[in-house]
Amino acid sequence: MKMPQDSEPTALQAMPAFGGGPPLSHFEFWPAWLFYAPVWLWIVGLMVRYRSIRLPLIANVGFPAGGLVGERKSELFARLTGPERAHLPGYVVVTRTSEEPHAALPQITAQLAAAGLEYPLVAKPDIGCRGAGVQPIRGANDLARYLEDFPCGETFLLQRMVDVEGEAGVFYVRQPGASRGRIVSLTLKYFPKVTGDGHSTLRELIERDPRAGRVPQLYLARFRHQLDDVLPAGTVQRLVFSGSHSKGAIFRNGAAHIAPAMETRFDRIADAIPGFHFGRFDVRFADFAAFQRGEDFAIIEYNGAGAEMTHIWDSRMRLGEAWWTLCRQFSLLFAIGAANRKRGARPESWRAFLQQWQREKSLVARYPITR
Repeated sequence: MKMPQDSEPTALQAMPAFGGGPPLSHFEFWPAWLFYAPVWLWIVGLMVRYRSIRLPLIANVGFPAGGLVGERKSELFARLTGPERAHLPGYVVVTRTSEEPHAALPQITAQLAAAGLEYPLVAKPDIGCRGAGVQPIRGANDLARYLEDFPCGETFLLQRMVDVEGEAGVFYVRQPGASRGRIVSLTLKYFPKVTGDGHSTLRELIERDPRAGRVPQLYLARFRHQLDDVLPAGTVQRLVFSGSHSKGAIFRNGAAHIAPAMETRFDRIADAIPGFHFGRFDVRFADFAAFQRGEDFAIIEYNGAGAEMTHIWDSRMRLGEAWWTLCRQFSLLFAIGAANRKRGARPESWRAFLQQWQREKSLVARYPITR
């Protein structure tokens, strides 16, 4: 791969036009209980149909809870083997010890050097979802602050920063025993920005933006120390680093851009992950055409049964279509779990599942703020 490693984002080549549509869909930031209520009714129907509540836990055999909750990013990365592992940016796993953060830096620096890693990096909790706790780390001071805010005794990854503008979520499904799978959803991700005019503060620019001004809570806390700064004319400020919708990234449905070569590449990647049948790969790339050819992209993260077809958060999406997409997603999940059950797979206990869920929920509440 030829992914750039510069500290400044590389210009994106040939990314599809952002497109029109409203700044937000009317349901985009509904409370989760309200938006997902019809989907939960569908899931109950699937449980009755398949006579099992725990089938999703064996959709990806060998993953903790099938990748539904509690999986460690480091363990998922370790499952990707062979030549396709080249798509992973380099990383190290760090445990936050009781040491004073600056005292721990020499050992972490030695870890980074042994792995051939240099700043800038990305810190991300080993356990977590929806971009929780993800921050860019551009130097030792950033790392010390992250260590200070991170829960003691827990682990996080320091990953080589792939700071390019192109990001996508690739949702891949393969039936157990099949030689090939399908990309059933492609989400193109865009990072909101504001441009300085020489007299407006950052707060004013955010509040005037057609989209950011509708959901300022996603950005104001992140820039709380810079909100009164006046951006010089022409200065562009990116409002979010993490490609997470819940943290402020903008999503678009990219289904029309799924290409045969792309699916072939993800077939090979799935082949290199034992037990993988269902989930989403979050990837970054500098050249969209190369990505469509299955070339020159980095897998910054991937998830199993807990992944979502995120193109539903395109502001042009209709509510009924979003609900139907998720119902289809869970139908696929249960069908794969049922197929694996026939092949002898057995889910873990409810007790183990609930312990993982409670642990993840507790940790996410304690992570540093997402940048």
